[in-house]
Amino acid sequence: MSLTLRLILGDQLHSGHSWFETVDPSVRYVMMEVRDEASYVLHHAQKIIGIFAAMRHFADSLVRRGHAVTYLKIDDPNNQHAIDNNLALLIAKNKATAFEYQAPDEWRLDKLLKSFCQQQSIPCQMVDSEHFYTARDEAAVLFEGRKQWLMETFYRQMRIKHRVLLQEEKVPKPIGGKWNYDQDNRKAWPGDPPEPADTRTKHNHSSIWDDIQRAGVKSFGNPNANQFAWPLDREEALDVLNRFITHTLPHFGDYQDAMSTKGWRLFHSLISFALNVKMLHPDEVVRAAESAYHAGAAPLSAVEGFIRQILGWREYIRGVYWANMPGYDNLNAFGHQHPLPAWFWTGETQMNCMRHAIKQSLEHAYAHHIQRLMVTGNFALLAGLSPHAVHKWYLGIYIDAFEWVELPNTLGMSQYADGGRLATKPYVSSAAYIDRMSDYCKGCRYDKKLKTGSKACPFNALYWDFFDRNAEQLKSNHRLGMVYRNLEKMDPEQLDAIRQQSADTLARLEKL
Repeated sequence: MSLTLRLILGDQLHSGHSWFETVDPSVRYVMMEVRDEASYVLHHAQKIIGIFAAMRHFADSLVRRGHAVTYLKIDDPNNQHAIDNNLALLIAKNKATAFEYQAPDEWRLDKLLKSFCQQQSIPCQMVDSEHFYTARDEAAVLFEGRKQWLMETFYRQMRIKHRVLLQEEKVPKPIGGKWNYDQDNRKAWPGDPPEPADTRTKHNHSSIWDDIQRAGVKSFGNPNANQFAWPLDREEALDVLNRFITHTLPHFGDYQDAMSTKGWRLFHSLISFALNVKMLHPDEVVRAAESAYHAGAAPLSAVEGFIRQILGWREYIRGVYWANMPGYDNLNAFGHQHPLPAWFWTGETQMNCMRHAIKQSLEHAYAHHIQRLMVTGNFALLAGLSPHAVHKWYLGIYIDAFEWVELPNTLGMSQYADGGRLATKPYVSSAAYIDRMSDYCKGCRYDKKLKTGSKACPFNALYWDFFDRNAEQLKSNHRLGMVYRNLEKMDPEQLDAIRQQSADTLARLEKL
């Protein structure tokens, strides 16, 4: 009798995949919790718990639907703790006559499984994950021959191709007359409207946490195993999405860039983990937001901003990843080499913005895009931290971080380590931006207005010194003209003082 073994990875929990439309007695699904995947970088405890718990929920749901499933837990005595080794044993044990797998989203797993298949004597096939709007190379085809890939160009093409927020005319035009409402979505949060209540289902996953610890998997951050709140199956994911669309989306646009010590969620959807492990499909998320606009339940600026993150940025970043791997993770345009200060793992720094963003990340395995880009990422770039070390930290600490989406965001957008292939300029700022978008500067040990002196905010001198020391690479960038005009106007003594302040700051990174 023929038997096909089908592999489901931990971020392929797509219940609507065509694989599962019918129950086939000649098919057995394989899922596994392996130490290799849990340990290739140091992960946040909630990320490991979340993926394992969601995988177990998914396996149980397949069994309830009548599918045959082999599931290897992290503490299974037969677990070889490597995907390829486990597959080899299971193929032999089940006398499988064919092997199939869904296209992985990470280059290293793509390489691993292709290599594994080349060594097999049975037919092997890779199928589509049926999740993304685009093929892996779609962005590369669109931007062929261009030095820089502009996300806005890609985003408009996606809006037209998939008929999203378009007027019903022969020539595609955006509803409202504009493609992008980003300028309307940059308000600081004054505290009103209040942050919506956290209504997510809480789980007790102490047993999974015990399994992880017994298996010797190292992690960091608060496991919060008794009150685990991230969605773990499609029903919960849909509930989080629907509550966001109904109660929170109307305010998302205004405050999507805002930061506050009084709320870590503010008006963000908290669906990124569910989306990235494929419990939700991006099109259903986009259509839900679009429907809210048409129903008059949310303003166009909020809906467009949210849709741009998914239909635009998420798909664009995936295209950047596949066009630049392997090797993208080793890029380092500025040659930055400083290791991460120890307080990146504790949050114990006197900089209030960094302390809050890091401690929040350690507590919840989450920070929103501006905290990642303009606080922790901003500091890392200004301070010359190793972009590879920053990449591994981001990949490990955030529950929604998978390499295909995290790596280009970190190396390209945040750290400008690709020299401008992705971002049109380095995204850095002094204390002024952080103060404008948050309450972090209030009560901080450092003074947001000072560039030099013992009480000066480290961001200020580091900001000007960054552009000064990298002038040869950056001065010709048309988006940085004002920065360099201001540098040229500086008194030589003031500039020397800034350089010295920056050097002193870098020499005492561990004590900031």
